[in-house]
Amino acid sequence: MAFRIHDSVERGEIDNRVRGVVRGKIWVKGCAKPLMLELKGNAHPDLAGCLLTFKNPQKILPLAHAEHLNPLQRGAIGDLTASRKVRVPAVPMDQFLNWPKNKGRPPTRWANCLYLEWFSEGNGRVVIESADYELKISEPLWRLTPAEDAERAKQAAAGMDNFMQRLTDAIEQQKRGQKDPEAEWDEHDYEKFLKESDARTDKYMELLDKYGDSDEAEEKIAKEMGWLRELTPEEAEEEARRIEEMNRACQEALNEPPPEPDPHREGIDWIRTKDGDIAHPLQHRCSESAMKYWNLAEKHGMDKLDDEDLNQFVFEFQTTGAKLAGALNGIAQDRGGPDAGFTVAYLKRALDHLHKSQAGLEAVAPKKLLPPKTVAAARKELFEIREGILQLMDEFRGRK
Repeated sequence: MAFRIHDSVERGEIDNRVRGVVRGKIWVKGCAKPLMLELKGNAHPDLAGCLLTFKNPQKILPLAHAEHLNPLQRGAIGDLTASRKVRVPAVPMDQFLNWPKNKGRPPTRWANCLYLEWFSEGNGRVVIESADYELKISEPLWRLTPAEDAERAKQAAAGMDNFMQRLTDAIEQQKRGQKDPEAEWDEHDYEKFLKESDARTDKYMELLDKYGDSDEAEEKIAKEMGWLRELTPEEAEEEARRIEEMNRACQEALNEPPPEPDPHREGIDWIRTKDGDIAHPLQHRCSESAMKYWNLAEKHGMDKLDDEDLNQFVFEFQTTGAKLAGALNGIAQDRGGPDAGFTVAYLKRALDHLHKSQAGLEAVAPKKLLPPKTVAAARKELFEIREGILQLMDEFRGRK
């Protein structure tokens, strides 16, 4: 995934006063030294030939995993401009986030956005994007000719193409060695499949991040993802039939009441929450606990502390609950659920996030950011949820 670092940038400078070269310094909170940029290519016409300096007046967050960002960013430019048009909230952010649904979409306005994108040898795609930075742009020492601007656009597109090819290669790597879909799969086969799905999601999210969600962007993304292909008449007919069947099945499902879970499995495979929903006991416990400790962390100033370990403890705890929902919701709702191998593979993913949450908590403990009793209770809760996951994995491994 791309490094998007705008929330952690303190200030910076981008210098394209020498044709074909972009140099710069960017001060990032969490990095001991400023990033040094040595990039080939030119900026868009609004910045070509200029020195740009900028400052972030907003609240600055430490960069997560800053150790992975190379101090020397050497590579090629992507799109570098201070005049990208984006929609931004036309009301204060708290009003925007809590805008009443009965009033439709919250109001927005068009604004110029600083968009700095490059492709580095060590980190791949790196992006800084903000409509809030304070900018100063010098007079240009030179200007792009039409031919140079066309070459600039070509180089930027080539950089994105190369980056996308790396993501495509990652998908192909995960596809190698996968079993025939008609064969019997075990948990390891499903793990390979889930990794391929992750690689496809990474590629899609990068394309969505780059191009947005306009009609034109949708077509471009679909083409890059390989979704656009001219169908034969037979394939088109089969596709239309399949869509019609799916629509009919969905409509029938909407008209039918949800199935009632097996009453003999209450408390084992399912419980009814206080809102009347059906949930798996372990998944519900994990999600409720994650929310509880998120509230406690906020009470003790998590939003002001900007502590990476505390954020990891809370975020990974919440993610564990989401992964457990993917593994267990079908079982709780008596929809049959996926087969045992898939469930085990998904539970492994939940376990991985839980281990990260445990690591974050242990790193938080000596910092005294949370009361010792809270840390001890959270440690016990995480351990017991871990034991519950392992027990379920053993149970599903025993199923044929």
